[in-house]
Amino acid sequence: MKSAFLPDRGVVKVAGEDARNFLNGLVTTDVDRLKPGLGRFGALLTPQGKIIVDFLITEVPAGHGGGFLIDCPKALAEGLATKLKFYKLRAKVTVENLDLGVLAAWDGQPAAQPDLAFTDPRNEALGIRILIPEDLKQKLSDLIGADLVDAADYEAHRIALGVPRGGLDFMYNDAFPHETNMDRLAGVDFDKGCYVGQEVVSRMQHRGTARTRSVKVLLDDFSPEAGVSVMAGDKSVGTMGSSAQGKGIALVRIDRVAEALDAGQPLTAGGLALQLADPDVVRIPAKQPTA
Repeated sequence: MKSAFLPDRGVVKVAGEDARNFLNGLVTTDVDRLKPGLGRFGALLTPQGKIIVDFLITEVPAGHGGGFLIDCPKALAEGLATKLKFYKLRAKVTVENLDLGVLAAWDGQPAAQPDLAFTDPRNEALGIRILIPEDLKQKLSDLIGADLVDAADYEAHRIALGVPRGGLDFMYNDAFPHETNMDRLAGVDFDKGCYVGQEVVSRMQHRGTARTRSVKVLLDDFSPEAGVSVMAGDKSVGTMGSSAQGKGIALVRIDRVAEALDAGQPLTAGGLALQLADPDVVRIPAKQPTA
């Protein structure tokens, strides 16, 4: 088993008697279904339905004070805390940006189950996440029987699984949940009640109007830089995101990429060839006729 401390992750705590209902009325995931030891994937959206910040969230055991811990990009943690305080109005909640980080562990089963640990809900192969101070990373790695490696190893693992990362594979405040595959990564609960941006997300789901998607790509030898255009001939069809070890993630217009594939046009980024790992991912299923 491998483990890596992720220096780009921060932790925000939301506690208080109204914390569960407060969060459930704001974010895309169903907080009512959370319990200690379980994690969920979700996001806080703008009223227009775009992602302000995506995160993993878990419930804190009563023995640790209760409440909820939000595992989010460290650069956005303070802004998330401020935004939540803005929304709280008279709700009985407290919001803190904690001095904690994230230890990710994958490729095996942990020898022990630490506190504040949960399986990554986006993809079981991503492993578990443990919310700890950085100075405990070696101790916790030893406890669960994992070899502590560099965060770059975890990034390569994430990319190989095709799981997008905000700030690299899509830009915050510029992407809808469907575009970053949150609907496919258990990040949006379509049966829960209202939350900020819910109407737009529900409309995209029911009308099937998502034309931009994060897709996994395969690369030859060299990796294009993040941010360069993905081209089909002389037409831009998307943007390259993160890449490692011959694999990458790109944000593309699936209809335009499908047209290019049908026409036999190769895809490139920064002059380098790339292929879709799964060409069928850009095919929009035909709507079935109604009786």
